[in-house]
Amino acid sequence: MNLEGVLEGLLFVVGDEGVTLDDICRTLEINEDKAKELLTNLKKEYEKENRGIKISYLGETFKLTTKKEHKEFYQKLVTTKENILSQAQLEVLAIIAYNEPITRIEIDEIRGISSAYVVKKLLSKDLIKVVGKSDLPGKPNMYKTTKEFLDCFGLSSINDLPILEINSEEDNEDLFKKKELL
Repeated sequence: MNLEGVLEGLLFVVGDEGVTLDDICRTLEINEDKAKELLTNLKKEYEKENRGIKISYLGETFKLTTKKEHKEFYQKLVTTKENILSQAQLEVLAIIAYNEPITRIEIDEIRGISSAYVVKKLLSKDLIKVVGKSDLPGKPNMYKTTKEFLDCFGLSSINDLPILEINSEEDNEDLFKKKELL
């Protein structure tokens, strides 16, 4: 039996959910080294110029994804108003990603404006999820990003986010200068 072909089929069947190395080993009844060898061989095959997909490691799983160099063609096909994230949605996603788990009230405090509608939209797009209740009064929901978020932004894990450097003295100086101009 051609295990490389079976692996290709597995990657296709699992789709966006992806498959872990452990799942590959268990399903194909092979050891980790053999699974890595199969993945490497298949990955090399997909790297050829005449192929439109590749194997990516995202959200701690292996999955078939499209090549970035063909992005403009894919966008023409799937771009709709619903697929575009608004500035507010991107802002809330960043706040959640860098502070998760976090409540909507905490998001609102950071943004300075209500985020209820934006949070609902992000939940409906499966970019965030409820992961429990806070101990704060009223027991508000706590939110975290999802595997879909990782996929959408091409991240293997939340630890792949860029490190934010914040210099509070500079920020305060800028605010002071802005106040002087008013």
